[in-house]
Amino acid sequence: MDVSQYLEIFLDETKEHLQNLNTQILNLESDPENDNTVNEIFRAAHSLKGMAGTMGYERMKNLTHDMENVFSEVRNGKLKVQPEMIDVLFQCLDALEEYTQNIQSSADEGTNDNQPIIDRLNEILNGGQASAAAPAATPAAEAPAAAPAGEEKWNDIALEESQVRVIHEAMKMGKKVFGINVVVQDSCILKAARAFLVFKAVEEKGEIIVSSPSAQDVEDERFDKDFTLVVVTDKSLMDVIKAAENVSEIAKVTGDSLVLERNKNYAAIAANLKAYEEATEKQSKAVAVSDDKKQKPAQKAPDKKQTPGKPVVNRTVRVDIEKLDVLMNLVSELIIAKNSLVSASSLEGTTGGGVNEHIEYLESVTTNLHESVMKVRMVPIESVVNKFPRMIRDLSKTLNKKMELYMSGEETELDRTVVDEIGDPLMHLLRNSADHGLESAEVRAQRGKPEVGSIFLDAYQDGNNVVIEVRDDGNGIDTEAVKNKAIERGAITPEQAENMTEKEIVDLLFLPSFSTAKQVTDVSGRGVGLDVVKSKIESLSGEVEVKTKLGEGSTWIIRLPLTLAIIQSLMVVVGGEKYAISLGSIQTIEDIAPSEIKLVQNEEVINLRGTVLPLIRLSEVLDIESAKSPEDNLVVVIVKKGDKMAGLVIDELIGQQEIVIKSLGKYIKQTKFISGATILGDGEVALILDANALM
Repeated sequence: MDVSQYLEIFLDETKEHLQNLNTQILNLESDPENDNTVNEIFRAAHSLKGMAGTMGYERMKNLTHDMENVFSEVRNGKLKVQPEMIDVLFQCLDALEEYTQNIQSSADEGTNDNQPIIDRLNEILNGGQASAAAPAATPAAEAPAAAPAGEEKWNDIALEESQVRVIHEAMKMGKKVFGINVVVQDSCILKAARAFLVFKAVEEKGEIIVSSPSAQDVEDERFDKDFTLVVVTDKSLMDVIKAAENVSEIAKVTGDSLVLERNKNYAAIAANLKAYEEATEKQSKAVAVSDDKKQKPAQKAPDKKQTPGKPVVNRTVRVDIEKLDVLMNLVSELIIAKNSLVSASSLEGTTGGGVNEHIEYLESVTTNLHESVMKVRMVPIESVVNKFPRMIRDLSKTLNKKMELYMSGEETELDRTVVDEIGDPLMHLLRNSADHGLESAEVRAQRGKPEVGSIFLDAYQDGNNVVIEVRDDGNGIDTEAVKNKAIERGAITPEQAENMTEKEIVDLLFLPSFSTAKQVTDVSGRGVGLDVVKSKIESLSGEVEVKTKLGEGSTWIIRLPLTLAIIQSLMVVVGGEKYAISLGSIQTIEDIAPSEIKLVQNEEVINLRGTVLPLIRLSEVLDIESAKSPEDNLVVVIVKKGDKMAGLVIDELIGQQEIVIKSLGKYIKQTKFISGATILGDGEVALILDANALM
């Protein structure tokens, strides 16, 4: 069987189950007696086992099978959840994630059997069963899974009146009615799937009138090892039995002709049946059978009522991100077409309102379409942050510090492409808080702080940005230590250090391979971390800011744009060339006289309402000759990055416009202050300036 076509679905669902396991095992650690958590873990392990077995991943199947065994005993009350069990379960989770990553990269689970983990699971299992050996024997005595050869389970089914009528009429028409009992092998992983195949095989030979348990229960795997069917057919009993036996992982199929009189409900139904026969005597037998078939849905209705909570249809779909990219590109083209129409109408100087009305309508449609596509691309950051409580738990043990992670705003949504990239930066910041930020229990006690350190991860939307804050109540950043380390490494001179502000010193932490750790450990000290955070966030057109107070803690603030595809921008002209600047970073636009420009340390600045701002002449940065004369007033666009502001000197303003960001690809990577290009309404290409990089 070729299962490669199901690989993507398998990976998606496996990741969901692993995330669920991660959350539930953490819950189990804090509340070992919670039955719901135990059941949830059992179900997730069971589903993973079934999926891995279907796909042919034997190692993954074996590991989840042993996890399922342990939780089966916990559910039955024969095993108690112990701290060692939690540690082993997390090792299982790591092993399953390793299998998943291998499958994702090569479609193969790899060769690691993880035997030590399986041995530990079996030790836990045997240790639990030894003390509970006596009760364990009871279920086996109570429930013989495989029906003995002579046992006629079909006579024990409580038939309904409508079912008896159908069977009775079929017998009168000379059809055969058989009861068969199907026993599934003990080692079968996907019982429901095997049962479905049996149903399908038997239905090719005749018509299934009733099943016990109900078809819905069988489909939901709510049966032990066997199920019973009553079949109306023209074929022989052996044909029906062979059809069921041909399905793999079926241990045994027994059957015999159904004798209605032996059914336990028949006596109660017999009187009504006689009245029914008298009423329908005048009708032809064919019509009678047809009518009875029409009554069949009524017989199935009670099955459906048993699971009222189950949704009728799945309300969500999985869409490949590439398909969304194509859709997004089409929306982009539509916006470009709209901009072209606007351009054309203004050039022709149309006085009639017709064209303008069409443009306004098109603008409304494109804006709505853009918002809808963006909503499809948006995903909660929950998928990224859910793995962090486990990480903090592990760090707490590794570093021998007591700490707790508090998260809020997990439902905050970001563009899928951004969400996929922010996991690493956030992980580095949290590890940084745990290792460098939080003090040891002794130091915390001396400072009058609670012995359990707190780390907070908060996400919220702020205008067109999403802000993610990582903060702790630890030591804060020792700027003196940072300064000394930077001088020691030759990153700055002692003279430069004297004139640096606290913020500038903190920014030194973002230098490549910079670390203040005294020794290299598994957690930190290699100097890989904050530079990765900065470069990754800036590659996503975001920014990182740090606020710290020595002895009280630090806050790391990441600000990211909601989308990287379509933005509102200010179109400007510099030296005859058109450029776009994102409106998100613009504060105000000022008209400045040349006399207001001052020099500080040989750099041009302006004093804007009491704040001294550096000037950036875009004509010099872009190496274009300005079209304005030195005596003219300057048009200055004031942009902001975190706490810092600067003025970008331009030649003239065009106005606000919604633009589509097109990547420049790998050819123009060195020019950091150009974040992309856009196609204007007249077909011209304008470069998009990144105000953050310019500053």
